Amino acid sequence: MLRFLTAGESHGPGLVAVVEGLPAGLRVEAKGIGHELARRRLGFGRGARMRIEQDELEILAGVRHGFTLGSPVAIIIRNTEWPRWQQEMNPHPIGAGEDLSAESRPLTKPRPGHADLAGMLKYDTKDARDVLERASARETAARTVVGYLAKQLLETIGVSIVSHVVAIGNVHSEDAEPPKPSDLEAVDASPVRCFDPVASAAMVAAVEEAKASRDTLGGVVEVLAYGLPPGIGSHVHWDRRLDGLIAGALMSIHAIKGVEVGDGFTSAGRWGSEAHDEIFYDEAFFRDTNRAGGTEGGMTTGGPLRVRAAMKPISTVLKGLRTVDVESKEPVAAFYERSDTCAVPAAGVVAEQMVAIVLAQEIQRQFGGDTVEDLVGAVDRYRERLERY
Repeated sequence: MLRFLTAGESHGPGLVAVVEGLPAGLRVEAKGIGHELARRRLGFGRGARMRIEQDELEILAGVRHGFTLGSPVAIIIRNTEWPRWQQEMNPHPIGAGEDLSAESRPLTKPRPGHADLAGMLKYDTKDARDVLERASARETAARTVVGYLAKQLLETIGVSIVSHVVAIGNVHSEDAEPPKPSDLEAVDASPVRCFDPVASAAMVAAVEEAKASRDTLGGVVEVLAYGLPPGIGSHVHWDRRLDGLIAGALMSIHAIKGVEVGDGFTSAGRWGSEAHDEIFYDEAFFRDTNRAGGTEGGMTTGGPLRVRAAMKPISTVLKGLRTVDVESKEPVAAFYERSDTCAVPAAGVVAEQMVAIVLAQEIQRQFGGDTVEDLVGAVDRYRERLERY
């Protein structure tokens, strides 16, 4: 079953993703990975780094002639800014008496909303650089590589994933019809990855207002997965319930503070008779609604999987939030590390990757297979059995 590990710091030489458990015979192209990484840089309100960092990648292991071998896949994304950060992030010991540049001096003013202070206390350091480099959302570039591989696996069995932005700040999309996989290009063409053109324009205006105010904005993204057969996941064990696994994966994304499956929070205020998806039959079982978001009892229902994730406003604020210097213990303004005004559009792309990873893992758990052909054959037989039900 697919599992992965990422390594690397935001301004280090590069980020590495090591992926184990992929079946042999899966098509992998550097161009496809590059396309997903470029999608992660999308969105009005991103900072200067998105224009500078071009995500130079290299496949190091596990792929031959464009196909996985069944062995671990290793891919590195080199940081093109590394030459500017070699002194700051040099892994080798500093020479005695070496004069460090101003940029290399300890960052002693932890930023509220970041991992800075908690990490400094945990690892007994008074330099926030030791924490923030790994805590940076730059790490999601490595996860995007893993997500591409998971999507490639899902595509072999006819499962597709799309995301879109449904809210930025207090601007909400009123579009009732969610996008299909065929709409992904149109979603990405929006400056804020919103499928509703009216809301998209209002969201851009909201981001411009936040930038002018030296502030930041959060929002909500929605991820939809199409083509899933019913029964993926489990009602048997608490740690194998699909909705729980997806919620955990989404909450692992930087700045995500809430997850909703289907109409989760809205349904909490409904009558029971209005909250569930009634079952009908006409040559096959079907539902007229999808309030549960495509899951029941920890398993897929066969309808579109629909989940939302809420992202808080980015914590690095130009206004300088109040904090305390860990050395002097005096009140000060937090230091500013280059950041974005709004990263909600990019969060949607990363959310796609995390949902894809969980779905790929659970499909592999259920159907196995050391080769793509074996996996596809097992899923096809399962679908044939369902048609006879």
